[in-house]
Amino acid sequence: MSKHPKLRVACVGAGYFSQFHYGSWARMDDVQLVGSCNRDIEKARATGLPAYSDLNAMLSEQIPDLLDVILPPVAHAETIRTALKAGVKSIICQKPFCLNLAEARKINAEADAVGATIIVHENFRFQPWYRTIKRALDDDLIGHVRQITFRLRPGDGQGPDAYLERQPYFQDMPQFLVHETAVHWVDTFRYLLGDPVAVYADLRRENPVIAGEDAGYILFDHAKGVRAIFDGNRTLDHKSDNLRRTMGEALVEGTQGTITLFGDGSVWLRAFHEQDETNILPADTWDGFGGDCVHALQSHVVSGILNGTTLENTAGDYLSVVEIENAIYASSETGRKIELDTT
Repeated sequence: MSKHPKLRVACVGAGYFSQFHYGSWARMDDVQLVGSCNRDIEKARATGLPAYSDLNAMLSEQIPDLLDVILPPVAHAETIRTALKAGVKSIICQKPFCLNLAEARKINAEADAVGATIIVHENFRFQPWYRTIKRALDDDLIGHVRQITFRLRPGDGQGPDAYLERQPYFQDMPQFLVHETAVHWVDTFRYLLGDPVAVYADLRRENPVIAGEDAGYILFDHAKGVRAIFDGNRTLDHKSDNLRRTMGEALVEGTQGTITLFGDGSVWLRAFHEQDETNILPADTWDGFGGDCVHALQSHVVSGILNGTTLENTAGDYLSVVEIENAIYASSETGRKIELDTT
């Protein structure tokens, strides 16, 4: 429980995606935003909060209960270590978490050693359509699940200007589709089906102006013969007024029915051998990112800190996602299925 009437939250990072973080925090009655830190202090000032270009200064002056790290992976380790030294006990960190598995493990151990908690900002599992699908599976609406397929089609990866307007560093990432994007569904499939036991991947690059892969197939083996398929291609699109809302379409197929996610965020249920479908989640009307999933995740974290509710995606748990990501790349490089350590 915070010693303050409200949870004091400071943010480090003021790039493109940070707008969703700041906007979400500002809507919470239990939160007081106390500072923004960014290397370019003008961007921090633009948030309207006390602005800093030095993280140590912000942490010592504002004494936040929680630090929201909205930075790329190259800055995660140093930023988190600075926060831990300043005594911050709750940290949210953007994904991908740290530069690699070894660094992620070390940072998690350092946080554990001082009694701090890191929550990875993996927000796709908090999107309303996946929460709805999870409830449907828990309620046994389609019988025994046999497979899940997601087709990633954001349509933003064609030509020499791909990604430059919003997140230009995408072009230079040596590992792109999986490390930056498909990792969302690695975690979402875990949320829906539990940890996979093996992966097979065939990755490729379609746009020659980028450094990493931008298309590919990933097959996940789960317990009891259940499978998940990620079919991703950032150069292609899907039917939606907002290609970034769901970023594609999904099928969840079971012995007694099928659940379909469409690009408008609606979720539909069709019973086995039936023609008619029932809407179980209306089309999304939220103007922000991903069905307001940033707000859902941050509200989840606030509840965990203030009310003691169980936290999802703590860094210790999220290490499994990084391990699976490594196995995906190893599979694509070797052309073979990789068995995962599930112990």
